[in-house]
Amino acid sequence: MYNLNQQELLKKLEAKVERMVDQIGDKSPHVARADGVYDDMPHAWWTSGFWPGMLWVLYDMTDNEKFKSAAMDWDEKLQKSISEHKMDHDVGFQFLLTAVLKHEILKSESGFGIGLEASNYLAGRFNPVGKFIRAWNGDKIGWAIIDCMMNLSLLFWASRVTGDPRYKQIATLHADTILQHGIREDGSVCHILSFDPNSGEFIESIGGQGYASDSAWSRGNAWAIYGFANTYRHTGDSRYLQAAKRVAHHFIAGLPYDYVPYWDFRLNSIENEPRDSSAASIAASGLLEIADMVPSNEKQLYANAATKILTSLTENYGTWDQPEHQGILVGGTGNKPVDENINVSLIYGDYYYVEAIAKLNGWKRRIF
Repeated sequence: MYNLNQQELLKKLEAKVERMVDQIGDKSPHVARADGVYDDMPHAWWTSGFWPGMLWVLYDMTDNEKFKSAAMDWDEKLQKSISEHKMDHDVGFQFLLTAVLKHEILKSESGFGIGLEASNYLAGRFNPVGKFIRAWNGDKIGWAIIDCMMNLSLLFWASRVTGDPRYKQIATLHADTILQHGIREDGSVCHILSFDPNSGEFIESIGGQGYASDSAWSRGNAWAIYGFANTYRHTGDSRYLQAAKRVAHHFIAGLPYDYVPYWDFRLNSIENEPRDSSAASIAASGLLEIADMVPSNEKQLYANAATKILTSLTENYGTWDQPEHQGILVGGTGNKPVDENINVSLIYGDYYYVEAIAKLNGWKRRIF
């Protein structure tokens, strides 16, 4: 492995995030642009769980009461958006990192109840004919997206804590649909899958936030690495581990010299094209999951790749010498096809970086 001082880095992160608590306050951050200041999004926005999730992970690692205090009421803040019918499939991202983490760490009954409410909401988006969980709201009733592989963990959690297998059954049926239509033979992944919502028939792949329908959006590939690894951990079905490994091999093979991918692996030219540090951090955390699941003679392939990615993020994309910058990593790409949020800090990139460093330092709790 590369020489990454894991314990020292955890201490640096603790100090950095302590400053972020003071800087961010009650905001719900998504993007920090050139000025280094995180924005403030509505609680219904899909990224609203990542900031409190980061706080809970660091509290779990450090017992720092400042993090616990700042994270404590986020599940209740977000719950209001469920009752107002403003949320979509991303309730997994939002409530795994708030209500579920709160319940798992503190044995919180309110966290348990809110987590189940979110699980029921997610299960209610399942299309039984097409065997997929509907993605966004609006008129795209037949769309499923690769990101939702990460939200399945909310359903697996609900089955575990209630003993009701239906949540797990929905999650595995969705995973099977993505396995069939979403992962290509070479391990590359598309963003959006379109189905006829009435018949369930698969219609087409859509590029979405990737370069094209036949390209390989790097953050989507990262979601698939981590999401299928999670599905294997929750089911024990080796098909999902093999899928995670196949996507991981494609991802690793496509990395440039500094191990942080361009925003898509299939660009006609990489000249002047941006990287995506968020894809790197998500993939690193997912690769560490695979390393924990495979036989001992395979572990180094995935663990070394994760460590190289995290080392590069730490050394080349971190804001350690910028105390007023509210993000941890720069170099994130939000949505390149519409030129939105390019070379920025993204709260989900920051979260998965923190999560991966926590894993390297022995964090054993698994929320996704």
